[in-house]
Amino acid sequence: MKGTGKFLAALREAGEGRGCIIQAMDASLVVGERHAAFAAEKAVRAFTERRNVAKDLGLEILRYASGQRQIERALSMGVSEATERVALIVMGTPPDISDILELDGEGPRWSEAAVREAFDIGDLEIEAAGEERIPDLVLERVALIDAYR
Repeated sequence: MKGTGKFLAALREAGEGRGCIIQAMDASLVVGERHAAFAAEKAVRAFTERRNVAKDLGLEILRYASGQRQIERALSMGVSEATERVALIVMGTPPDISDILELDGEGPRWSEAAVREAFDIGDLEIEAAGEERIPDLVLERVALIDAYR
């Protein structure tokens, strides 16, 4: 994604100007709306209960969405120059971001290979659960983040 820095700066400015959180993620690693919503709920709960690892709610969302305990590792799920599609989580009053986004009208897509690598889902796990359960395996990893304390 060319202009990643400008894109992220525009999102930050749009969010700050309206008092909301906007977290961008590589859409090839987001297995659906349920994944994004669950990560956001877990992050908000962590902040509410003062168990958050990140000081920023957006980063805490990214940490949960990635299934990683460490922020540095969670950043691999964020937007980079290699990102082709972006998934956004917007919490609070949504800003008018139509001027900074180009929507292609397609539904969410995720890459099985990228998701399996990012969430360390091996062949044995796929054999046991089935490929159709990959989104559930990702949600399981999001849920287990708090167990690794």
